[in-house]
Amino acid sequence: MGVLIFLIVVVAVLVVVAIAMAVKVVKQFEKGVLFRFGKLVGPRSPGLRFIIPFVDVLHRVSLRIVTMPIQSQGIITRDNVSVDVSAVAYFRVVDAVKSVIAIENVHAAINQIAQTTLRKVVGQHTLDETLSETDRINLDIREILDVATVEWGVEVTLVELKDIQLPDSMKRAMARQAEAEREKRAKIINAQGESLAAAALGEASDIMMDHPLALQLRNLQSLVEIGVDKNTTVVFPAPLMSTIGELGAFLARESAAAGAGAGAATTPPPADRTTTSPDPVLNGAPMTV
Repeated sequence: MGVLIFLIVVVAVLVVVAIAMAVKVVKQFEKGVLFRFGKLVGPRSPGLRFIIPFVDVLHRVSLRIVTMPIQSQGIITRDNVSVDVSAVAYFRVVDAVKSVIAIENVHAAINQIAQTTLRKVVGQHTLDETLSETDRINLDIREILDVATVEWGVEVTLVELKDIQLPDSMKRAMARQAEAEREKRAKIINAQGESLAAAALGEASDIMMDHPLALQLRNLQSLVEIGVDKNTTVVFPAPLMSTIGELGAFLARESAAAGAGAGAATTPPPADRTTTSPDPVLNGAPMTV
């Protein structure tokens, strides 16, 4: 009786273990690939799935997008500049059967081919193109990876350059170049401003030549602007100084003329002088002139 009970317990345990091995759960973001005696049976959709223990093998494949960082690669650009470039790739499995049958480890394979493709594509561009045309480089890398991984049932959705490390000497050279470029722009803008200012001053001078009072009004406005801050220094514009000089010269001439007139009024007239000369008509009688 005891032996019978032991056998029943053993059978029950074996049944439970067999059921546990036969029941498989495929999650919503996964797809199962079923093999029977090593031969492909087909994919299995998400849900509760039953297999034959010791006969069937069910591989679960995730269909979610995988973020895979591409480690920094030492690359020499087309213009012989050494840079370290790192990137990140996003891919997902679109065919679970191919990802299991066509390749042994799809993640490792994509990582290796992404590194080699990164070196190949960046090496075909110059440093300036690598820094400024990252979108085109990302697109080129993605297209090459898509061609290589389509047989593995994998789709590369996005590739982005993450970091570009430059040598210190190149950083200093680029800083000097950027500084020189900004100085050039500053000089060009300054020259354009001088040109516009000269044109505006020319137009203003033409207007002042047609309207002489405009210059005097402008001088007065300058004096008003100087006196806003309670400045004790008074600056007279050159035209005003010349006017003051001319006025002083005129007053000097008038004073000289007035002084000359007064001196002529106070001087007595010369006395009559009598000159005696012999006259043959008057027989030597004196003649008064």
